[in-house]
Amino acid sequence: MTITAKGRATRQRIIEGAAVHLRSEEPGTVTLDDIRAITGTSKGQIFHYFPGGKEELLVAVARYEAERVLEDQQPHLGALTSWAAWERWRDAVLARYRAQGRHCPLGSLMAQVGTTAGTAEVVGTLLAQWCAHIRRGIATMQDAGLVRAQVDPDAVAMTFVAAIQGGVQVLRTTGSVEYLETSMNTLVAHLREG
Repeated sequence: MTITAKGRATRQRIIEGAAVHLRSEEPGTVTLDDIRAITGTSKGQIFHYFPGGKEELLVAVARYEAERVLEDQQPHLGALTSWAAWERWRDAVLARYRAQGRHCPLGSLMAQVGTTAGTAEVVGTLLAQWCAHIRRGIATMQDAGLVRAQVDPDAVAMTFVAAIQGGVQVLRTTGSVEYLETSMNTLVAHLREG
């Protein structure tokens, strides 16, 4: 299906409106009527841009939110070339989740859409891209002699992502960013001390 510029803008407005709703205090179970009301669109428009209905729309919102996760960490995530850069990245991650608080839009989406093929693909792509950035940063630091050659960049990158996600889950439950901050500080210290 070919979409005009106006159509792309409408589709994006629907995605962003649904995302804003999912970031609200208590979105509950999102319905197409909720999204229609929030975005000022008709059911016909929603099904025109998302023929698979609510599930297709929520997968598109998950993709949008996943992209935001990485964008919010830039330019720091793409430039992990010094210890100061690692600290700036850590600070950007902590700032994002402090601002977000308990309300994780990607987590809310996953709870609503479940483990469909579309959401599994979105999460898999997000995690692979996130790990690739961190892995490149570790390899760059190794090349500069700032991280021991014996450190496995893939394993440490996966550990960072798992620690961040674990910290975010604790934040969603307790409202405290302390576990996330401690995890990131410990991993950066591990790299430094090597």
